Amino acid sequence: MKNNTAEQTTILEDLTSYWTDRAHSYSAQNLAEMNDWRRQAWRKLILKHAPEKECLRILDVGTGPGFFAINLALAGHEVTAVDVTEHMIWHARQNAESYGANVTFLVQRGEFLPFEDGSFDLIVSRNVIWNLEYPEEALAEWAHVLAPGGRMVYFDANWYLYLYDEELRAKKEAAAAAFQTRHSSYHSANSLSSQRIRELEQTAYALPLSSKKRPEWDCEILRKLGMDVVQIVDDIGPGVQDPIEWERDAPVHTFMVCAEKCASSYPKEKVEA
Repeated sequence: MKNNTAEQTTILEDLTSYWTDRAHSYSAQNLAEMNDWRRQAWRKLILKHAPEKECLRILDVGTGPGFFAINLALAGHEVTAVDVTEHMIWHARQNAESYGANVTFLVQRGEFLPFEDGSFDLIVSRNVIWNLEYPEEALAEWAHVLAPGGRMVYFDANWYLYLYDEELRAKKEAAAAAFQTRHSSYHSANSLSSQRIRELEQTAYALPLSSKKRPEWDCEILRKLGMDVVQIVDDIGPGVQDPIEWERDAPVHTFMVCAEKCASSYPKEKVEA
């Protein structure tokens, strides 16, 4: 395990502070998804790429207020969910109770999991890996707790690549201006202040994946770990996400990675953080 330097501690504290502040609004956002067409859209997309099993043992990493965990538990699966932010887990438990969903929630970092190897058939996550200090070690850890033939199905985006890519920055600024022209009255409860955006950008500079082009990076690491990359979707599109939010985020869009654990090729030793 890597030594926990003051800088690394600050990064974790900054991220935990951000997600603590976002917990209430993010929970409201998740509940909106649970109460409209997106509940079924996300469930269908995930289970389409999951192993074929009547009752899957599922781990939701970085569950936030519990949208994936609750959704999949209501579909009849056995779900465990972790998040590093205590306030997120508090909201997740409240939300699960309100929907009558049976989920085991734990406060836990996504890079270091307290589970035996082969514990899960499916690992899911959304917008998690980009803000991990040790993303390669996290994927190795996830792979170890998967059973042979188990799969990861996760979603993320190049949220801060524009800090390193001037062409992408220009496209992002042009798209934002065009969006504002088309939707001048649009306002999201999750909109961030200019100060918060600057603070997040400063944190993003310290995160290893902000400068990486993904999902290319993901494919390279997963294959190195002996995983079979089953499918990559560069843009999951407005068929799963709110169409306005999908348009707002352009040219950065959410991608999907589906990878399967191959028992014959997976390395026996863990990658230590």
